[in-house]
Amino acid sequence: MLEKILSLPLEQKIGQLFFIGLPGAEIDHSARELIKEISPGGICLFARNIRESAQTRKLLNDARRLCAIEPFLSLDQEGGLVDRLRRVVEPMPAANLLKTATQVAELARITAEIVRILGFNMNFAPVIDFIDETRAKFVNGLFSRTFGNTIEEVVEFSAVYLETLQKNGCLGSIKHFPGLGATEIDSHEQLPQVNSKFEEFDSIDLVPYKKLFKTGEVHAVMIAHAAFPNLDLQETDQNGKLLPTSLSFNFTTKLLREHLGFDGLALTDDLEMGAILKNYGIGEACKMAIKAGQDQLLICNDPGAIRAGFDAVLDSVRSGEIAESRVDDSLQRIAAVKSLIKSTAVFDQNRLDELSKEISDLKEQLN
Repeated sequence: MLEKILSLPLEQKIGQLFFIGLPGAEIDHSARELIKEISPGGICLFARNIRESAQTRKLLNDARRLCAIEPFLSLDQEGGLVDRLRRVVEPMPAANLLKTATQVAELARITAEIVRILGFNMNFAPVIDFIDETRAKFVNGLFSRTFGNTIEEVVEFSAVYLETLQKNGCLGSIKHFPGLGATEIDSHEQLPQVNSKFEEFDSIDLVPYKKLFKTGEVHAVMIAHAAFPNLDLQETDQNGKLLPTSLSFNFTTKLLREHLGFDGLALTDDLEMGAILKNYGIGEACKMAIKAGQDQLLICNDPGAIRAGFDAVLDSVRSGEIAESRVDDSLQRIAAVKSLIKSTAVFDQNRLDELSKEISDLKEQLN
């Protein structure tokens, strides 16, 4: 896999750094041209793309065939508020409703089999942010999306979910590094500030990452858009504004890579979120993220933004602003995780119906 990726033309190498969304429910002319032009390393589907099971599988099959290298094919399938498959199978329960490790494992097993039947090979889950009674009052969109009521339960349940998901053939990606539990607003709208001091940050929010990294199960980490003004790691941009963690060398390279020793895949959260677009153009944000140490850049909605981001990174590598060796570092990590992708599962509508019933059974246990 690595040799194949490193032998790609520069344009397709840059494409591997992009994890893109598609506009609709089929590969029409515009989607086909977008995939052929970018040759993305990953594709993420959303509710707008997923109308029925056979249609979803065809969409992913068609997209896969257009890619130069086997792509990551992902979605955010958490359950509860973030459930991309509610049109296809019985809606899944929210993470905070699960009270035992057995229930968590059951959700992960069902999720893995469903998404593989539909043609996916990755799921952007679990959320490992910590929410306690105080944090539950914040309007950050995270309440109900995390497992457990204590930091110990977050670690235990998240580890069980990730291990079970991957044992059943679907790669996971933990999120949102370095921890969004203490944010008071949603980063989809503006840049949230986490006002925790180092002691709280280190003893609470970083704990799930420290523990899960030791399991050897973490292959991908999604990095949040947030600012931590009370931490020495926090940087400012050229205009003196607090730099989002997703664009920060200190958080991505110094903290995640060097201090915590993580050498897997680092992905940005969606760069089209208000927290980024209100302060940076998409092209500049993409370049900043690569310089910070990110391996893949998520741009999930606007094809124009995808092209602008791609062109900006490609031009910066051609000009020497970003060294090609920096790109190759990310390509090595991308290749290592892609080597873990399992072969596509057989499409089976009857089995999807059975799994939908298993979701119903699981939800009955929670009442």
